[in-house]
Amino acid sequence: MKKTGFALAVVAALAASACTDMTPRQQGTVSGGAMGAAAGAGIASITGGNAWQGAAIGAAAGGTAGYIRGNRQQ
Repeated sequence: MKKTGFALAVVAALAASACTDMTPRQQGTVSGGAMGAAAGAGIASITGGNAWQGAAIGAAAGGTAGYIRGNRQQ
């Protein structure tokens, strides 16, 4: 269990450092997709649906919204 937590921490640190040289459009797409996936999985779990499907739908919707918002910031 400790190895899994350490591996997740390393992956999170690498993912956060990879976002430093992105355009606003790319940052919006990635962050929107991540937030949408988390929200979709949470809502699906609460309502009794499939969390994976909720995450996939949320990621698609969040990524699209983030792309549009990031595109307006450029």
